[in-house]
Amino acid sequence: MKPIEFNEVKNIIDYEKIRNDFRRRVIEMKNLRRLKVGDLVTLTFENRHTVTFQIEEMMRVERIVDDEKIKAEVETYNELIPRENELSATLFVEVDEQSKIKPVLDSLVGMNKDSVYLKIGGKMIPAIFEEGHATDDRISAVQYIRFKFSPEETKALADSSIPAAVVIRHKNYEAEASLNEKMRRALHSDITEGSSVNVWN
Repeated sequence: MKPIEFNEVKNIIDYEKIRNDFRRRVIEMKNLRRLKVGDLVTLTFENRHTVTFQIEEMMRVERIVDDEKIKAEVETYNELIPRENELSATLFVEVDEQSKIKPVLDSLVGMNKDSVYLKIGGKMIPAIFEEGHATDDRISAVQYIRFKFSPEETKALADSSIPAAVVIRHKNYEAEASLNEKMRRALHSDITEGSSVNVWN
């Protein structure tokens, strides 16, 4: 999937003019790409549109107008863009009670190592975790992950007769959630078409 370029990002004034429609469309996209896996974990699969939204919302909130600072934001957020033959996702550990956040996260240490998979039929595609969000004794509530696909796996993702699910197998947390047909079509489109059309103009 092509990285976002600086000239694709709207300045604050232009963004404000289209924000309501932009936000509505991104929410629709995110709803198609959000998956609850058990009681604590949610994955939101990312593409160029969802990441562009995050950049422009950050610029709006922080009132970023300097070109160099905008370029830095674009460079940072481009790390969320899936590369060729990949899906990328933001993994959230969701804990509502403040007092439970640390104990829950402590119990999930090691989840970034051979615990999260995208299962298509009998094939288990392991999640590749971005470095810097976990150590041997701690894990962040937000993780960025990637799944690398072979051509055969991409084809299988589009075949609704082949079961597909996100699976977590951790010593303290086991869960599985199936991908529905609409989500599979959306994710297959992200891999094969790359969300290259700018829908915000």
